[in-house]
Amino acid sequence: MGKIVRIAGPVVTAEDIQGAKMYDVVRVGELGLVGEIIRIEGNKSTIQVYEDTSGLRPNEKVDTTGRPLSVLLGPGIMKSIYDGIQRPLDVIRSSGGDFIRRGLYPDPVDMNKYWEFVPTVKKGQHLLGGDIVGKVQETSLIENRVMVPPGIEGDIVSIEEGKFKALDTIGYISTKNGLVELKLSHYWPVRQPRPVKGKLPPNIPLITGQRVIDTFFPVAKGGTVAVPGPFGSGKTVVQHQLAKWADSDVVVYVGCGERGNEMTEILTTFPELTDPKSGRPLMERTVLIANTSNMPVAAREASIYTGVTIAEYFRDMGYDVALMADSTSRWAEALREISGRLEEMPGEEGYPAYLGRKLAEFYERAGNSIIQSSQERRGSVTIIGAVSPPGGDISEPVSQNTLRVTRVFWGLDASLAQRRHFPSINWLTSYSLYLTELRNWFAEKVSPRWYEVYAKSMEILQKESELQEVAQLVGYDALPENEKEVLDIARSIREDFLQQSAFDEVDTYCPLRKQYLMLDAIIKMDELEKYAVSKGITISELQSLPFREKLSRFKEVKYDQVEDYYNSLINEMQKEITGRVEQK
Repeated sequence: MGKIVRIAGPVVTAEDIQGAKMYDVVRVGELGLVGEIIRIEGNKSTIQVYEDTSGLRPNEKVDTTGRPLSVLLGPGIMKSIYDGIQRPLDVIRSSGGDFIRRGLYPDPVDMNKYWEFVPTVKKGQHLLGGDIVGKVQETSLIENRVMVPPGIEGDIVSIEEGKFKALDTIGYISTKNGLVELKLSHYWPVRQPRPVKGKLPPNIPLITGQRVIDTFFPVAKGGTVAVPGPFGSGKTVVQHQLAKWADSDVVVYVGCGERGNEMTEILTTFPELTDPKSGRPLMERTVLIANTSNMPVAAREASIYTGVTIAEYFRDMGYDVALMADSTSRWAEALREISGRLEEMPGEEGYPAYLGRKLAEFYERAGNSIIQSSQERRGSVTIIGAVSPPGGDISEPVSQNTLRVTRVFWGLDASLAQRRHFPSINWLTSYSLYLTELRNWFAEKVSPRWYEVYAKSMEILQKESELQEVAQLVGYDALPENEKEVLDIARSIREDFLQQSAFDEVDTYCPLRKQYLMLDAIIKMDELEKYAVSKGITISELQSLPFREKLSRFKEVKYDQVEDYYNSLINEMQKEITGRVEQK
Protein backbone atom coordinates (compact mmCIF):
# COMPACT_ATOMS: atom_id res chain seq x y z
CA MET A 1 0.00 0.00 0.00
CA GLY A 2 1.34 3.42 -0.96
CA LYS A 3 0.35 6.97 -0.04
CA ILE A 4 -0.46 10.18 -1.96
CA VAL A 5 2.23 12.87 -1.90
CA ARG A 6 1.01 15.30 -4.61
CA ILE A 7 -2.25 16.12 -6.40
CA ALA A 8 -2.46 18.08 -9.70
CA GLY A 9 -5.96 17.76 -11.09
CA PRO A 10 -6.40 14.28 -12.61
CA VAL A 11 -2.69 13.49 -12.02
CA VAL A 12 -1.69 12.18 -8.61
CA THR A 13 1.80 11.27 -7.36
CA ALA A 14 2.15 8.48 -4.81
CA GLU A 15 5.12 6.77 -3.22
CA ASP A 16 5.94 3.34 -1.83
CA ILE A 17 3.30 1.42 -3.82
CA GLN A 18 4.26 -2.21 -3.34
CA GLY A 19 4.56 -4.15 -6.62
CA ALA A 20 3.86 -1.05 -8.74
CA LYS A 21 4.26 -1.62 -12.50
CA MET A 22 3.72 0.66 -15.49
CA TYR A 23 0.07 0.88 -16.61
CA ASP A 24 -1.23 -1.01 -13.56
CA VAL A 25 -4.69 0.03 -12.39
CA VAL A 26 -4.74 1.39 -8.83
CA ARG A 27 -7.44 2.45 -6.37
CA VAL A 28 -6.75 5.91 -4.94
CA GLY A 29 -7.90 7.34 -1.59
CA GLU A 30 -10.65 6.31 0.80
CA LEU A 31 -13.21 6.29 -2.03
CA GLY A 32 -11.10 3.91 -4.12
CA LEU A 33 -10.96 6.13 -7.22
CA VAL A 34 -9.80 4.27 -10.33
CA GLY A 35 -6.44 5.30 -11.78
CA GLU A 36 -3.57 4.05 -13.92
CA ILE A 37 0.18 4.31 -13.31
CA ILE A 38 1.71 6.23 -16.23
CA ARG A 39 5.19 6.99 -14.87
CA ILE A 40 7.55 5.45 -12.29
CA GLU A 41 10.62 7.28 -10.94
CA GLY A 42 12.38 5.60 -8.04
CA ASN A 43 9.76 4.87 -5.40
CA LYS A 44 7.34 7.48 -6.79
CA SER A 45 4.51 6.60 -9.16
CA THR A 46 2.53 9.10 -11.24
CA ILE A 47 -1.12 8.10 -11.55
CA GLN A 48 -3.69 9.19 -14.12
CA VAL A 49 -6.98 9.16 -12.19
CA TYR A 50 -10.14 8.42 -14.21
CA GLU A 51 -12.46 10.20 -11.79
CA ASP A 52 -12.78 13.62 -10.21
CA THR A 53 -9.98 14.04 -7.65
CA SER A 54 -11.74 16.75 -5.61
CA GLY A 55 -11.38 16.11 -1.88
CA LEU A 56 -8.31 13.88 -2.12
CA ARG A 57 -5.64 14.68 0.49
CA PRO A 58 -1.95 13.85 0.84
CA ASN A 59 -1.15 10.67 2.78
CA GLU A 60 -4.36 8.90 1.67
CA LYS A 61 -3.73 5.29 0.67
CA VAL A 62 -3.11 3.95 -2.83
CA ASP A 63 -3.52 0.22 -3.62
CA THR A 64 -2.54 -1.53 -6.86
CA THR A 65 -4.74 -4.16 -8.47
CA GLY A 66 -1.71 -5.75 -10.18
CA ARG A 67 -3.44 -5.64 -13.57
CA PRO A 68 -3.28 -3.06 -16.41
CA LEU A 69 -6.39 -1.20 -17.53
CA SER A 70 -8.39 -4.01 -19.12
CA VAL A 71 -11.86 -4.67 -20.48
CA LEU A 72 -13.95 -7.77 -19.92
CA LEU A 73 -14.60 -9.49 -23.24
CA GLY A 74 -17.44 -11.99 -23.33
CA PRO A 75 -21.22 -12.41 -23.64
CA GLY A 76 -23.19 -9.44 -22.34
CA ILE A 77 -21.24 -6.49 -23.75
CA MET A 78 -23.45 -6.23 -26.84
CA LYS A 79 -26.32 -3.69 -26.35
CA SER A 80 -24.35 -2.14 -23.43
CA ILE A 81 -23.76 1.56 -22.81
CA TYR A 82 -20.41 2.12 -21.07
CA ASP A 83 -18.33 5.04 -19.94
CA GLY A 84 -14.66 5.35 -20.97
CA ILE A 85 -13.41 2.61 -18.61
CA GLN A 86 -16.22 0.07 -19.26
CA ARG A 87 -18.49 0.99 -16.37
CA PRO A 88 -22.11 0.26 -17.41
CA LEU A 89 -23.97 3.57 -17.27
CA ASP A 90 -27.42 1.99 -17.04
CA VAL A 91 -26.36 0.02 -13.94
CA ILE A 92 -24.80 3.13 -12.37
CA ARG A 93 -27.97 5.13 -12.96
CA SER A 94 -30.24 2.48 -11.46
CA SER A 95 -28.04 2.19 -8.36
CA GLY A 96 -26.82 5.76 -7.88
CA GLY A 97 -29.06 8.18 -9.81
CA ASP A 98 -28.29 10.48 -12.72
CA PHE A 99 -24.73 11.28 -11.62
CA ILE A 100 -21.81 8.85 -11.43
CA ARG A 101 -20.83 8.43 -7.80
CA ARG A 102 -17.06 8.46 -7.33
CA GLY A 103 -15.42 5.13 -6.57
CA LEU A 104 -18.37 3.21 -7.98
CA TYR A 105 -17.10 0.44 -10.26
CA PRO A 106 -19.87 -2.08 -11.03
CA ASP A 107 -19.19 -5.18 -13.12
CA PRO A 108 -19.14 -4.53 -16.90
CA VAL A 109 -21.75 -7.26 -17.48
CA ASP A 110 -24.41 -8.94 -15.36
CA MET A 111 -22.37 -11.55 -13.48
CA ASN A 112 -25.51 -13.38 -12.33
CA LYS A 113 -26.96 -13.94 -15.80
CA TYR A 114 -26.70 -17.43 -17.27
CA TRP A 115 -25.74 -17.93 -20.93
CA GLU A 116 -26.45 -21.05 -22.99
CA PHE A 117 -23.03 -22.34 -24.15
CA VAL A 118 -22.73 -24.89 -26.98
CA PRO A 119 -19.21 -26.28 -27.47
CA THR A 120 -17.84 -26.80 -31.00
CA VAL A 121 -14.65 -28.70 -30.03
CA LYS A 122 -14.06 -32.11 -28.47
CA LYS A 123 -11.87 -33.53 -25.71
CA GLY A 124 -8.30 -34.16 -26.87
CA GLN A 125 -8.43 -31.59 -29.67
CA HIS A 126 -5.30 -29.39 -30.01
CA LEU A 127 -6.10 -25.67 -29.90
CA LEU A 128 -4.24 -22.41 -30.44
CA GLY A 129 -4.98 -18.95 -29.11
CA GLY A 130 -7.89 -17.47 -31.08
CA ASP A 131 -9.54 -20.84 -31.81
CA ILE A 132 -13.32 -20.92 -31.28
CA VAL A 133 -14.35 -23.46 -28.63
CA GLY A 134 -18.09 -22.81 -28.59
CA LYS A 135 -20.96 -20.42 -29.19
CA VAL A 136 -23.40 -18.31 -27.18
CA GLN A 137 -26.38 -16.61 -28.84
CA GLU A 138 -25.81 -13.17 -27.28
CA THR A 139 -28.54 -11.32 -29.21
CA SER A 140 -30.79 -12.32 -32.11
CA LEU A 141 -28.26 -10.71 -34.50
CA ILE A 142 -24.90 -11.58 -32.91
CA GLU A 143 -23.57 -15.01 -32.03
CA ASN A 144 -20.76 -14.69 -29.49
CA ARG A 145 -18.01 -17.11 -30.49
CA VAL A 146 -16.11 -18.04 -27.34
CA MET A 147 -12.38 -18.18 -28.10
CA VAL A 148 -9.18 -19.45 -26.49
CA PRO A 149 -7.44 -16.27 -25.22
CA PRO A 150 -4.39 -15.28 -27.33
CA GLY A 151 -1.11 -16.81 -26.18
CA ILE A 152 -2.57 -20.11 -24.93
CA GLU A 153 -1.91 -23.41 -26.74
CA GLY A 154 -2.66 -26.98 -25.74
CA ASP A 155 -5.03 -29.95 -25.77
CA ILE A 156 -8.61 -29.85 -24.53
CA VAL A 157 -8.87 -31.85 -21.30
CA SER A 158 -12.57 -31.17 -20.78
CA ILE A 159 -15.32 -28.96 -22.19
CA GLU A 160 -18.88 -28.70 -20.90
CA GLU A 161 -22.19 -27.75 -22.46
CA GLY A 162 -24.87 -25.91 -20.50
CA LYS A 163 -25.70 -22.62 -18.81
CA PHE A 164 -22.84 -20.58 -17.39
CA LYS A 165 -22.20 -17.14 -15.91
CA ALA A 166 -19.72 -14.73 -17.52
CA LEU A 167 -16.68 -15.83 -15.47
CA ASP A 168 -17.61 -19.47 -15.01
CA THR A 169 -15.17 -22.17 -16.13
CA ILE A 170 -16.38 -24.07 -19.20
CA GLY A 171 -13.38 -26.36 -19.62
CA TYR A 172 -9.64 -26.93 -19.21
CA ILE A 173 -6.66 -26.88 -21.60
CA SER A 174 -3.47 -28.77 -20.91
CA THR A 175 -0.54 -26.51 -21.84
CA LYS A 176 3.21 -26.97 -21.40
CA ASN A 177 2.91 -24.85 -18.26
CA GLY A 178 0.08 -26.93 -16.78
CA LEU A 179 -3.73 -26.83 -16.76
CA VAL A 180 -5.39 -23.57 -17.84
CA GLU A 181 -9.03 -22.75 -17.16
CA LEU A 182 -11.24 -21.79 -20.09
CA LYS A 183 -13.85 -19.25 -19.07
CA LEU A 184 -16.82 -17.81 -20.91
CA SER A 185 -15.16 -14.37 -20.75
CA HIS A 186 -11.62 -13.05 -20.39
CA TYR A 187 -9.88 -9.72 -19.68
CA TRP A 188 -7.62 -7.95 -22.18
CA PRO A 189 -5.39 -4.85 -21.68
CA VAL A 190 -6.82 -1.98 -23.72
CA ARG A 191 -3.46 -0.51 -24.75
CA GLN A 192 -2.25 -3.81 -26.21
CA PRO A 193 -3.55 -4.62 -29.72
CA ARG A 194 -4.99 -8.12 -30.03
CA PRO A 195 -2.66 -10.15 -32.29
CA VAL A 196 -3.51 -11.17 -35.85
CA LYS A 197 -1.81 -13.58 -38.26
CA GLY A 198 -1.60 -11.00 -41.03
CA LYS A 199 -3.42 -8.17 -42.79
CA LEU A 200 -5.10 -8.49 -46.18
CA PRO A 201 -5.05 -5.87 -48.97
CA PRO A 202 -7.91 -3.34 -48.70
CA ASN A 203 -9.74 -4.53 -51.83
CA ILE A 204 -13.33 -4.98 -50.57
CA PRO A 205 -15.38 -1.78 -50.05
CA LEU A 206 -17.42 -1.01 -46.96
CA ILE A 207 -20.79 -0.37 -48.63
CA THR A 208 -22.64 2.48 -46.91
CA GLY A 209 -25.53 3.22 -49.30
CA GLN A 210 -24.46 6.89 -49.34
CA ARG A 211 -23.81 7.89 -52.95
CA VAL A 212 -21.12 10.50 -52.35
CA ILE A 213 -19.18 7.97 -50.26
CA ASP A 214 -19.60 4.72 -52.20
CA THR A 215 -19.15 6.18 -55.69
CA PHE A 216 -16.82 9.13 -55.14
CA PHE A 217 -14.84 8.51 -51.92
CA PRO A 218 -15.18 4.83 -50.94
CA VAL A 219 -13.56 3.24 -47.89
CA ALA A 220 -12.33 -0.37 -47.83
CA LYS A 221 -13.24 -2.81 -45.08
CA GLY A 222 -10.48 -2.45 -42.53
CA GLY A 223 -9.77 1.09 -43.73
CA THR A 224 -9.31 4.38 -41.90
CA VAL A 225 -11.32 7.57 -42.43
CA ALA A 226 -10.91 11.13 -41.17
CA VAL A 227 -14.09 13.23 -41.07
CA PRO A 228 -13.05 16.78 -40.15
CA GLY A 229 -15.52 19.60 -40.04
CA PRO A 230 -16.53 22.63 -37.97
CA PHE A 231 -19.46 22.71 -35.56
CA GLY A 232 -22.76 22.17 -37.39
CA SER A 233 -21.24 20.66 -40.54
CA GLY A 234 -22.92 17.27 -40.14
CA LYS A 235 -20.26 14.98 -38.61
CA THR A 236 -22.79 13.27 -36.35
CA VAL A 237 -25.31 12.97 -39.22
CA VAL A 238 -22.71 11.11 -41.32
CA GLN A 239 -21.75 8.79 -38.47
CA HIS A 240 -25.41 8.02 -37.66
CA GLN A 241 -26.04 7.04 -41.29
CA LEU A 242 -22.94 4.86 -41.36
CA ALA A 243 -23.84 3.16 -38.09
CA LYS A 244 -27.25 2.30 -39.47
CA TRP A 245 -26.45 1.40 -43.08
CA ALA A 246 -22.76 0.43 -43.39
CA ASP A 247 -22.05 -3.12 -44.49
CA SER A 248 -20.70 -4.15 -41.06
CA ASP A 249 -21.85 -6.81 -38.61
CA VAL A 250 -21.05 -4.88 -35.42
CA VAL A 251 -21.00 -1.15 -34.62
CA VAL A 252 -18.91 0.32 -31.79
CA TYR A 253 -19.73 4.00 -31.25
CA VAL A 254 -17.33 5.98 -29.04
CA GLY A 255 -18.60 9.40 -27.96
CA CYS A 256 -15.28 10.84 -26.89
CA GLY A 257 -15.56 14.20 -25.16
CA GLU A 258 -18.52 15.42 -27.19
CA ARG A 259 -21.17 17.72 -25.74
CA GLY A 260 -23.63 16.12 -23.37
CA ASN A 261 -26.67 16.96 -25.52
CA GLU A 262 -25.13 15.26 -28.61
CA MET A 263 -24.31 12.12 -26.66
CA THR A 264 -27.76 12.16 -25.05
CA GLU A 265 -29.33 12.23 -28.52
CA ILE A 266 -27.30 9.16 -29.51
CA LEU A 267 -28.14 7.31 -26.29
CA THR A 268 -31.87 7.97 -26.76
CA THR A 269 -32.13 7.46 -30.53
CA PHE A 270 -29.91 4.40 -31.04
CA PRO A 271 -32.09 2.08 -28.91
CA GLU A 272 -35.09 3.14 -31.05
CA LEU A 273 -33.40 2.61 -34.43
CA THR A 274 -34.26 -0.49 -36.44
CA ASP A 275 -31.58 -2.51 -38.19
CA PRO A 276 -32.70 -2.29 -41.86
CA LYS A 277 -31.26 -5.69 -42.77
CA SER A 278 -33.01 -7.71 -40.06
CA GLY A 279 -35.82 -5.52 -38.77
CA ARG A 280 -34.50 -5.96 -35.22
CA PRO A 281 -33.38 -3.07 -32.94
CA LEU A 282 -30.00 -1.70 -34.07
CA MET A 283 -28.71 -1.91 -30.48
CA GLU A 284 -28.61 -5.72 -30.81
CA ARG A 285 -25.39 -5.31 -32.80
CA THR A 286 -24.12 -2.09 -31.21
CA VAL A 287 -21.91 -1.15 -28.25
CA LEU A 288 -21.98 2.48 -27.10
CA ILE A 289 -19.18 4.14 -25.13
CA ALA A 290 -20.16 7.53 -23.78
CA ASN A 291 -17.63 9.97 -22.36
CA THR A 292 -18.97 13.50 -22.57
CA SER A 293 -17.06 16.75 -22.14
CA ASN A 294 -18.13 17.10 -18.49
CA MET A 295 -16.84 13.64 -17.55
CA PRO A 296 -13.27 13.29 -16.22
CA VAL A 297 -10.65 14.14 -18.83
CA ALA A 298 -8.44 11.11 -18.13
CA ALA A 299 -11.30 8.67 -18.78
CA ARG A 300 -11.86 10.40 -22.12
CA GLU A 301 -8.32 9.45 -23.09
CA ALA A 302 -9.03 5.80 -22.16
CA SER A 303 -12.38 5.61 -23.98
CA ILE A 304 -10.77 5.33 -27.45
CA TYR A 305 -8.71 2.32 -26.35
CA THR A 306 -11.71 0.69 -24.68
CA GLY A 307 -13.69 1.03 -27.91
CA VAL A 308 -11.02 -0.32 -30.25
CA THR A 309 -10.31 -3.30 -27.96
CA ILE A 310 -13.99 -4.29 -28.00
CA ALA A 311 -13.96 -3.86 -31.80
CA GLU A 312 -10.91 -6.16 -32.09
CA TYR A 313 -12.66 -8.78 -29.96
CA PHE A 314 -15.58 -9.03 -32.39
CA ARG A 315 -13.17 -8.90 -35.33
CA ASP A 316 -11.42 -11.98 -33.91
CA MET A 317 -14.75 -13.83 -34.04
CA GLY A 318 -14.82 -13.20 -37.80
CA TYR A 319 -17.10 -10.16 -37.87
CA ASP A 320 -16.71 -6.93 -39.83
CA VAL A 321 -16.73 -4.10 -37.28
CA ALA A 322 -17.25 -0.36 -37.85
CA LEU A 323 -15.80 1.85 -35.10
CA MET A 324 -17.08 5.44 -34.96
CA ALA A 325 -14.94 7.81 -32.85
CA ASP A 326 -16.59 11.18 -32.22
CA SER A 327 -14.33 13.02 -31.89
CA THR A 328 -10.59 12.45 -31.74
CA SER A 329 -10.05 16.19 -31.25
CA ARG A 330 -11.52 15.91 -27.73
CA TRP A 331 -9.35 12.84 -27.11
CA ALA A 332 -6.28 14.85 -28.16
CA GLU A 333 -7.34 17.63 -25.79
CA ALA A 334 -7.33 15.06 -22.98
CA LEU A 335 -3.78 14.08 -23.98
CA ARG A 336 -2.83 17.77 -23.92
CA GLU A 337 -4.21 18.29 -20.41
CA ILE A 338 -2.54 15.19 -18.98
CA SER A 339 0.74 16.13 -20.68
CA GLY A 340 0.52 19.61 -19.16
CA ARG A 341 -0.08 18.19 -15.68
CA LEU A 342 2.99 15.98 -16.15
CA GLU A 343 4.98 19.14 -17.03
CA GLU A 344 6.15 17.62 -20.33
CA MET A 345 7.68 19.77 -23.07
CA PRO A 346 4.72 20.86 -25.27
CA GLY A 347 4.64 20.53 -29.04
CA GLU A 348 2.63 22.56 -31.54
CA GLU A 349 -0.32 24.49 -30.02
CA GLY A 350 0.37 22.91 -26.62
CA TYR A 351 -0.33 19.35 -27.72
CA PRO A 352 2.22 16.75 -26.58
CA ALA A 353 5.11 16.09 -28.94
CA TYR A 354 3.98 12.45 -29.24
CA LEU A 355 0.48 13.33 -30.54
CA GLY A 356 1.22 11.97 -34.03
CA ARG A 357 2.52 8.68 -32.62
CA LYS A 358 -0.56 8.22 -30.40
CA LEU A 359 -2.91 8.85 -33.33
CA ALA A 360 -0.94 6.45 -35.53
CA GLU A 361 -1.07 3.74 -32.83
CA PHE A 362 -4.85 4.08 -32.67
CA TYR A 363 -5.55 4.04 -36.43
CA GLU A 364 -3.06 1.19 -37.00
CA ARG A 365 -5.39 -1.07 -35.05
CA ALA A 366 -7.76 -0.98 -38.03
CA GLY A 367 -7.36 -3.55 -40.77
CA ASN A 368 -8.86 -6.40 -42.77
CA SER A 369 -7.11 -9.24 -40.95
CA ILE A 370 -6.43 -12.95 -41.06
CA ILE A 371 -7.32 -14.00 -37.53
CA GLN A 372 -4.64 -15.69 -35.42
CA SER A 373 -6.20 -19.13 -35.20
CA SER A 374 -5.82 -22.64 -36.60
CA GLN A 375 -9.34 -22.16 -38.04
CA GLU A 376 -9.28 -20.11 -41.25
CA ARG A 377 -11.28 -16.92 -40.89
CA ARG A 378 -10.99 -13.19 -41.46
CA GLY A 379 -12.45 -10.12 -39.81
CA SER A 380 -12.07 -6.38 -40.10
CA VAL A 381 -12.10 -3.20 -38.04
CA THR A 382 -12.88 -0.02 -39.98
CA ILE A 383 -12.15 3.18 -38.03
CA ILE A 384 -14.10 6.33 -38.89
CA GLY A 385 -12.78 9.18 -36.78
CA ALA A 386 -14.49 12.55 -36.62
CA VAL A 387 -12.23 15.54 -36.05
CA SER A 388 -13.52 18.88 -34.72
CA PRO A 389 -10.90 21.51 -35.63
CA PRO A 390 -11.58 24.95 -34.07
CA GLY A 391 -13.34 27.08 -36.66
CA GLY A 392 -13.00 24.30 -39.22
CA ASP A 393 -9.28 25.05 -39.69
CA ILE A 394 -7.76 21.70 -40.67
CA SER A 395 -4.23 23.11 -40.56
CA GLU A 396 -4.24 22.54 -36.79
CA PRO A 397 -2.13 19.63 -35.37
CA VAL A 398 -4.87 17.03 -34.72
CA SER A 399 -6.29 17.26 -38.25
CA GLN A 400 -2.86 17.22 -39.90
CA ASN A 401 -1.58 14.26 -37.87
CA THR A 402 -4.83 12.39 -38.56
CA LEU A 403 -4.57 12.99 -42.32
CA ARG A 404 -1.04 11.55 -42.30
CA VAL A 405 -2.26 8.15 -41.07
CA THR A 406 -5.75 7.85 -42.62
CA ARG A 407 -6.38 7.03 -46.28
CA VAL A 408 -9.83 8.60 -46.73
CA PHE A 409 -10.70 12.24 -46.16
CA TRP A 410 -14.36 13.27 -46.09
CA GLY A 411 -14.09 17.04 -45.81
CA LEU A 412 -17.34 18.35 -44.36
CA ASP A 413 -18.48 21.78 -45.49
CA ALA A 414 -20.60 23.94 -43.19
CA SER A 415 -21.90 25.96 -46.18
CA LEU A 416 -23.31 22.76 -47.73
CA ALA A 417 -24.97 21.87 -44.41
CA GLN A 418 -26.50 25.35 -44.21
CA ARG A 419 -27.96 24.83 -47.71
CA ARG A 420 -29.41 21.51 -46.45
CA HIS A 421 -27.16 19.55 -48.79
CA PHE A 422 -26.53 16.26 -46.96
CA PRO A 423 -24.26 14.38 -46.69
CA SER A 424 -22.31 17.67 -46.59
CA ILE A 425 -19.08 16.14 -47.94
CA ASN A 426 -17.23 18.61 -50.17
CA TRP A 427 -16.45 16.80 -53.44
CA LEU A 428 -13.58 19.17 -54.32
CA THR A 429 -11.55 18.79 -51.11
CA SER A 430 -12.29 15.14 -50.20
CA TYR A 431 -10.35 12.13 -51.45
CA SER A 432 -9.99 8.36 -51.10
CA LEU A 433 -6.68 6.55 -51.52
CA TYR A 434 -8.50 3.21 -51.75
CA LEU A 435 -9.81 3.88 -55.28
CA THR A 436 -6.97 2.01 -56.99
CA GLU A 437 -7.44 -1.14 -54.88
CA LEU A 438 -11.25 -1.04 -55.14
CA ARG A 439 -11.42 -0.30 -58.87
CA ASN A 440 -11.38 -3.98 -59.91
CA TRP A 441 -14.06 -4.88 -57.34
CA PHE A 442 -16.44 -2.22 -58.67
CA ALA A 443 -15.73 -3.21 -62.27
CA GLU A 444 -16.52 -6.85 -61.49
CA LYS A 445 -19.47 -6.43 -59.12
CA VAL A 446 -21.17 -3.25 -60.42
CA SER A 447 -20.15 -2.34 -63.98
CA PRO A 448 -17.00 -2.36 -66.14
CA ARG A 449 -17.75 1.32 -66.82
CA TRP A 450 -17.92 2.28 -63.13
CA TYR A 451 -14.54 4.04 -63.00
CA GLU A 452 -15.09 5.76 -66.35
CA VAL A 453 -18.42 7.23 -65.15
CA TYR A 454 -16.89 8.30 -61.83
CA ALA A 455 -13.88 9.98 -63.49
CA LYS A 456 -16.10 11.86 -65.98
CA SER A 457 -18.32 13.11 -63.13
CA MET A 458 -15.34 14.39 -61.12
CA GLU A 459 -13.99 16.14 -64.21
CA ILE A 460 -17.32 17.94 -64.71
CA LEU A 461 -17.48 19.04 -61.05
CA GLN A 462 -13.93 20.40 -61.18
CA LYS A 463 -14.70 22.30 -64.40
CA GLU A 464 -17.80 23.73 -62.74
CA SER A 465 -15.66 25.14 -59.93
CA GLU A 466 -13.45 26.96 -62.45
CA LEU A 467 -16.42 28.24 -64.50
CA GLN A 468 -18.25 29.56 -61.43
CA GLU A 469 -15.38 31.97 -60.80
CA VAL A 470 -15.65 33.21 -64.39
CA ALA A 471 -19.45 33.46 -64.14
CA GLN A 472 -19.14 35.63 -61.03
CA LEU A 473 -16.98 38.05 -63.00
CA VAL A 474 -18.82 38.27 -66.33
CA GLY A 475 -22.26 36.91 -65.40
CA TYR A 476 -23.90 33.61 -66.31
CA ASP A 477 -25.62 34.99 -69.42
CA ALA A 478 -22.28 36.03 -70.94
CA LEU A 479 -20.96 32.44 -70.92
CA PRO A 480 -20.98 30.50 -74.19
CA GLU A 481 -23.51 27.65 -74.48
CA ASN A 482 -20.89 24.89 -74.16
CA GLU A 483 -19.81 26.27 -70.78
CA LYS A 484 -23.43 26.66 -69.67
CA GLU A 485 -23.84 22.98 -70.56
CA VAL A 486 -21.03 22.02 -68.12
CA LEU A 487 -22.70 24.03 -65.33
CA ASP A 488 -26.05 22.40 -66.14
CA ILE A 489 -24.65 18.84 -65.89
CA ALA A 490 -22.70 19.68 -62.72
CA ARG A 491 -25.88 21.01 -61.09
CA SER A 492 -27.63 17.76 -62.00
CA ILE A 493 -24.78 15.71 -60.42
CA ARG A 494 -24.98 17.82 -57.26
CA GLU A 495 -28.75 17.92 -56.84
CA ASP A 496 -29.88 14.65 -58.44
CA PHE A 497 -27.02 12.42 -57.31
CA LEU A 498 -24.83 13.76 -54.48
CA GLN A 499 -27.68 15.15 -52.38
CA GLN A 500 -29.43 12.45 -50.37
CA SER A 501 -32.22 12.52 -47.81
CA ALA A 502 -31.81 10.49 -44.61
CA PHE A 503 -35.54 10.94 -43.89
CA ASP A 504 -36.80 9.43 -47.16
CA GLU A 505 -37.32 5.69 -46.73
CA VAL A 506 -36.18 5.01 -50.31
CA ASP A 507 -33.43 7.60 -50.68
CA THR A 508 -31.81 7.02 -47.27
CA TYR A 509 -30.02 3.94 -48.67
CA CYS A 510 -28.98 3.64 -52.32
CA PRO A 511 -27.67 0.25 -53.57
CA LEU A 512 -24.53 0.27 -55.73
CA ARG A 513 -26.30 -0.74 -58.94
CA LYS A 514 -28.78 2.11 -58.54
CA GLN A 515 -25.92 4.53 -57.82
CA TYR A 516 -24.20 3.54 -61.05
CA LEU A 517 -27.36 3.81 -63.19
CA MET A 518 -28.24 7.23 -61.72
CA LEU A 519 -24.80 8.64 -62.50
CA ASP A 520 -24.63 6.92 -65.90
CA ALA A 521 -27.96 8.54 -66.87
CA ILE A 522 -26.50 11.98 -66.07
CA ILE A 523 -23.34 11.24 -68.10
CA LYS A 524 -25.47 10.11 -71.05
CA MET A 525 -27.43 13.37 -70.73
CA ASP A 526 -24.07 15.19 -70.89
CA GLU A 527 -23.18 13.45 -74.18
CA LEU A 528 -26.59 14.22 -75.72
CA GLU A 529 -26.58 17.84 -74.55
CA LYS A 530 -23.09 18.40 -75.99
CA TYR A 531 -24.38 17.08 -79.33
CA ALA A 532 -27.48 19.32 -79.15
CA VAL A 533 -25.43 22.43 -78.26
CA SER A 534 -23.10 21.75 -81.21
CA LYS A 535 -26.23 21.86 -83.45
CA GLY A 536 -27.29 25.26 -82.12
CA ILE A 537 -29.73 24.27 -79.34
CA THR A 538 -29.55 26.49 -76.23
CA ILE A 539 -29.28 25.12 -72.70
CA SER A 540 -32.49 26.92 -71.68
CA GLU A 541 -34.35 24.93 -74.37
CA LEU A 542 -32.88 21.65 -73.12
CA GLN A 543 -33.71 22.43 -69.48
CA SER A 544 -37.42 22.66 -70.33
CA LEU A 545 -37.64 19.12 -71.75
CA PRO A 546 -39.98 16.73 -69.83
CA PHE A 547 -37.35 14.02 -69.16
CA ARG A 548 -35.54 16.39 -66.73
CA GLU A 549 -38.25 15.89 -64.11
CA LYS A 550 -38.03 12.12 -64.54
CA LEU A 551 -34.26 12.30 -64.00
CA SER A 552 -34.66 14.30 -60.79
CA ARG A 553 -37.11 11.68 -59.47
CA PHE A 554 -34.70 8.78 -60.07
CA LYS A 555 -33.62 8.83 -56.41
CA GLU A 556 -37.21 8.08 -55.33
CA VAL A 557 -37.43 4.88 -57.41
CA LYS A 558 -37.45 1.58 -55.48
CA TYR A 559 -34.62 -0.81 -56.25
CA ASP A 560 -36.72 -3.49 -57.94
CA GLN A 561 -37.92 -0.91 -60.50
CA VAL A 562 -34.53 0.71 -61.18
CA GLU A 563 -33.54 -1.13 -64.37
CA ASP A 564 -36.87 -0.48 -66.13
CA TYR A 565 -36.88 3.15 -64.99
CA TYR A 566 -33.33 3.66 -66.29
CA ASN A 567 -34.09 2.19 -69.71
CA SER A 568 -37.27 4.24 -70.00
CA LEU A 569 -35.42 7.42 -68.95
CA ILE A 570 -32.61 6.93 -71.49
CA ASN A 571 -35.13 6.32 -74.28
CA GLU A 572 -37.10 9.47 -73.42
CA MET A 573 -33.87 11.48 -73.10
CA GLN A 574 -32.62 10.41 -76.55
CA LYS A 575 -36.04 10.89 -78.14
CA GLU A 576 -36.63 14.40 -76.74
CA ILE A 577 -33.10 15.78 -77.32
CA THR A 578 -32.71 14.36 -80.84
CA GLY A 579 -36.26 15.46 -81.60
CA ARG A 580 -35.42 19.04 -80.60
CA VAL A 581 -32.29 18.92 -82.80
CA GLU A 582 -34.34 17.69 -85.79
CA GLN A 583 -36.87 20.50 -85.27
CA LYS A 584 -34.02 23.00 -85.42
